[in-house]
Amino acid sequence: MIVKTSIPVAVLTCALLTSTAGSAIGQDSANAAVDVIIEGGFVFDGTGAPWMRADVAIAGDRIVAVGRLGEMEADRRIDASGLYVAPGFIDAHTHAGEGLATAELSHGQPLLAQGLTTVFVNPDGGGPVDLAAQRNDFLTHGIGLNIGQMVPHNSVRRAVMGDVDAHADEVQIEDMRELVRAGMEEGAFGLSSGLFYAPGSFADISEVVELAKVAGEYGGLYTSHIRDESDYTIGLIAAVEEVIHVAREADVAGIVTHVKALGPRVWGYSQAVIHRIEMARAEGVEMWVDQYPYDASATGLSSALIPRWAMDGGTDAMLERFDDAGVMADMEPEIAENLERRGGADRIQIRTFAPDTSVEGMLLSDIAEDRGLDPIDTTIAMLQEAEGSVGIVSYNMHASDIEAFMVQPWRMTASDGDLVPMDEGVPHPRSYGTFPRMLAHYSRDLEVVPLSTAIHSMTGLPATVHRLDDRGFLFPDMMADIVVFDLAALDDVAEFTDPHQLAEGIDYLFVNGEMAIDGGEFTDVLSGRVLNRNGEDYVRP
Repeated sequence: MIVKTSIPVAVLTCALLTSTAGSAIGQDSANAAVDVIIEGGFVFDGTGAPWMRADVAIAGDRIVAVGRLGEMEADRRIDASGLYVAPGFIDAHTHAGEGLATAELSHGQPLLAQGLTTVFVNPDGGGPVDLAAQRNDFLTHGIGLNIGQMVPHNSVRRAVMGDVDAHADEVQIEDMRELVRAGMEEGAFGLSSGLFYAPGSFADISEVVELAKVAGEYGGLYTSHIRDESDYTIGLIAAVEEVIHVAREADVAGIVTHVKALGPRVWGYSQAVIHRIEMARAEGVEMWVDQYPYDASATGLSSALIPRWAMDGGTDAMLERFDDAGVMADMEPEIAENLERRGGADRIQIRTFAPDTSVEGMLLSDIAEDRGLDPIDTTIAMLQEAEGSVGIVSYNMHASDIEAFMVQPWRMTASDGDLVPMDEGVPHPRSYGTFPRMLAHYSRDLEVVPLSTAIHSMTGLPATVHRLDDRGFLFPDMMADIVVFDLAALDDVAEFTDPHQLAEGIDYLFVNGEMAIDGGEFTDVLSGRVLNRNGEDYVRP
């Protein structure tokens, strides 16, 4: 078990200043040998400050010194000349939990290849309600990196109310409070919601406020796939205001997750969203966003195109409605409008379709043409054939909005990615390339943000937002989650039509002081832990 250590700001400031001056901070250089010294690299400490030339010493699972450590003895010295050294990257939003809970994927190599050392799972209100059981699944097989859990609102609501289109009464809200409280007792970092998705879409925002208050009792936060990223229902701006409302009323930090302006109808709305968040922060409401650096999103075909009223009662009820000609007469105009919202059928790419994997990677417009049907009839037919489960990639964002969000100081990098077998489906390339893409494409090549800012967005900032008091920074006594990369070689190789490709450019990666990548090669070490918001982290028995 590991006891977390809080490091006062004054100590961190001292460490930064002294290290920059050229002498070592932390373990005395005359002390016994440390395990590893990473020497001569361009060191980013995670604060957003520019790089400094320094060495980093590791003993056990901790960083013990940062500075000029030429006289310190070490069992191994790694020459990082010309390389960049940073805290291990933190993904504030990933759907990798299901994969990490399996023996086949517990290593998390597609995540490690991006430089990730910590991920937060159960986003968008999805995932298991029983976090203890999920944690046990992680630890049974061992995990390649650290995992923080969220309590998923949609799953909690479904456990209490099913998939009905109704507001919760006080008894049901109290039952949901108890489930959220149980998750927070297990060490969760907060409450996640997916108000765009059924059954969360059926909830009144007052319900979410009450549950976020429970998370707040434990110092947790609230993160939301907002109710509307376009103009499906209440509109993008009102949906952002809902997150602000929850954060304000529950007195918790709020995150608009995978922030975007989805579809041509709301392109340019990024400035209005930015204004709302700046106003909230000026008021004293702690607001953040996370974002993946791509112009396409990924979701389910039903979530993108089928109206929410048609999902009342769950997937089986939705499929039954497809067989009712009268119901379909009402539904088809709404499906057509949703297609238009997303820019048309030629902007929707199929990523998973179990009945016929040969169409994975194809556009909905091309599949419709091959079938001799219009896109609406093709949508209904595919959902029927796949029993409601069809995954899509949707090309729906504008570069100006992406970059407007990307330069904000309250914006974190996050993937929203999956972790699936290398031969399964055609997933969004963000599952393989988010963090290298942010650094290589948007910082190195396009110079949208400085490298120090990009690194801060995936290290110190998410650590601060999630109240990780011993990760996210390169200072003595912090956990030794460290990435060493070659900026010139860094590349997000994954493509939309050929995504199953590991990122390149990570030379060394330490997870809790143990090497997960050594000289660009995986070591198969499973040194990850399940993080505990309440104190000691959980380790494999």
